[in-house]
Amino acid sequence: MVASASSDRTGPVGRSLAAQRLTAKGERTRQSILVAASELIFEQGLAGATIEDVQAAANVSASQLYHYFPSKTALVRAVIKFQEDGVVGAQEQALADLGTLDGLRAWADAVVDVQRQLRCRGGCPIGSLGSQLAETDPETRFDIAASFQRWADAIRDGLRSMQASGYLTASASPDDLALALLAALQGGFLLGQVQRSTRPLRIALDAILALIATHAAFPSSEA
Repeated sequence: MVASASSDRTGPVGRSLAAQRLTAKGERTRQSILVAASELIFEQGLAGATIEDVQAAANVSASQLYHYFPSKTALVRAVIKFQEDGVVGAQEQALADLGTLDGLRAWADAVVDVQRQLRCRGGCPIGSLGSQLAETDPETRFDIAASFQRWADAIRDGLRSMQASGYLTASASPDDLALALLAALQGGFLLGQVQRSTRPLRIALDAILALIATHAAFPSSEA
């Protein structure tokens, strides 16, 4: 899932866990709680996913849950990081290896294909959390902002690599183009979720790819 926002991502959650020195069994229990909470929040939203629901889904007691996550806020912050690692972490290597405009198009095709497989349900896990938390919890809003910054940085680094290898002209701004691409992604995810169609995401990404192509030194990797 941006002193920078990424310099202290964990806050009290990370500090309390770092002090615990979890056993292998403890780590498995914590991970089970985190996975259950992430799935419930993704499917039902923050308001719909209660602590009791998480306990039941993870098959843990209240004391076990609060041992690892002393409050719902602590749990939500851990869920944000979990979703960030799952969504952004899974894309970072692909983005770093973009290399050419064709590589960028292939990445965009893969993103659309994932949404097609999901039948456009759920939207973006990070974006969904952001819309629910941005106006109600400044601490978690900071975490969401950091997750988005990590995503934008990954896109930017891929574009910088393209620029360094001569596939993008010196006039291109990787920072601005990365932010525009991330905004297109988020808008496409949301409209696609509402309409249950990948068409909004496809159109949004194609528009930004066309913009990036105006800064290309070569029309394709084969040029």
